[in-house]
Amino acid sequence: MGKVLVVVKVLPKDINVNLDELYQRIKSNLPENITLKGYKIEEIAFGLKNLKLYFSMPDNIEGGTTIIEDYLSKFEAIEQVEVEFISLLR
Repeated sequence: MGKVLVVVKVLPKDINVNLDELYQRIKSNLPENITLKGYKIEEIAFGLKNLKLYFSMPDNIEGGTTIIEDYLSKFEAIEQVEVEFISLLR
């Protein structure tokens, strides 16, 4: 069984969302077999920032990245979830 890296961009509902705290909440209760490897906060424009999350997961999970997208969509502070990149880890 191999692993994949999944890079997900998360857009907050408003500019007042503390992205460091949001990261900690996301990290605290991940779905089974999903590991959060890190994150980065990126400036977009006019004070708006997004959160880029780096996940590791088995390459054979049924539904692929849907498990991550569904998990993130449950957070009230998150407006949009977008999978940006998927790559096989060696």
